[in-house]
Amino acid sequence: MKTNPDTPPSLLTMEVLQQFRLIFGSLRQHFRLVEERCGLSGSQMWVLQEVERHPGIGISDLAIRMGIHQSTCSLLVDKLVGQECLTKSRHHGDQRRVGLRLAPKGISALSLLPGPAEGILPDALSRLPSVVLKTLHINLDELIVHLPGKDESCAGVPLAEMVRRSGAEGA
Repeated sequence: MKTNPDTPPSLLTMEVLQQFRLIFGSLRQHFRLVEERCGLSGSQMWVLQEVERHPGIGISDLAIRMGIHQSTCSLLVDKLVGQECLTKSRHHGDQRRVGLRLAPKGISALSLLPGPAEGILPDALSRLPSVVLKTLHINLDELIVHLPGKDESCAGVPLAEMVRRSGAEGA
């Protein structure tokens, strides 16, 4: 059945849209709280948490762990080094490789963290049973196929940065 502009959207469509709004609003609230308490963005806090978990980690490995583009990761790291939250040091065996370590300001910021640095969505996804996560993956892939004007480059941007950039507009 074809719909016309006067046909109201289905109730199920509106319920799913409300679920996306709830997820997005929850993300925005969490990252706002992180920034208020820690003085750093959620993305920056995630970097600090990964460095705490893996002292000496390189930028390439850090980008992989965060699921972001290496250049995005490098910008986050440079800003944290400039804010004296991280330090860079050359690896003994390979002077071309740089390892990251927490500085006292980074340790202090992490102590104020109100929840998972990577955000509440990755944390919630990690808690889903494997079959549910696989089903969600398949269904989101199908949704993305029907999404006009999709921007593939967004896949490599941390959610915290996307939430910070967004305004009050929305669906």
